[in-house]
Amino acid sequence: MLQCTQVSSGATACTCVTTPLLCVSFLGRLYQSLHDNNVKFTSADIEKALVKTCKDAKGKENRFCYYIGGTHDAATKILNEISKPLSYHAPVDKICEKLKKKDSQICELKYDKQLDLSTVDLKKLKVKELKKILEVWGESCKGCAEKSDFIRKINELMPKYAPDAAKVQREL
Repeated sequence: MLQCTQVSSGATACTCVTTPLLCVSFLGRLYQSLHDNNVKFTSADIEKALVKTCKDAKGKENRFCYYIGGTHDAATKILNEISKPLSYHAPVDKICEKLKKKDSQICELKYDKQLDLSTVDLKKLKVKELKKILEVWGESCKGCAEKSDFIRKINELMPKYAPDAAKVQREL
């Protein structure tokens, strides 16, 4: 959450008042994977692993990577603000606290609300939400023009990506 105040020059200054949860989650997983793979905790090795992780990131996590300079098209590079503290095993929440001071946009990133496909009625969702389900799965619906086309495609792919939800949907 951002808190904005007006400063003496008349401009508005905003600061993050909560810990960015996406940042903490992403860096927490990165730290755990480094630890699990016995990677040396040097700044260079951490940066390599971070860039590699960012290549596979999608959605909001990809946006986070863009903000910190982990993507090839990023305008800024503040990877060292992550790699150096991680090399000292600093807690990820403290790293995120420092990052939000560098770039307030990091504070605004939140994970999208997850749909429970076992209970949701696909017919009641908007086409945008149906497209989002397919995007999260890494699928697309070429030739889909109607809402029913998207629903058919999701029902086709549900056993592959959400088998538990597919069982519940068949029982209904």
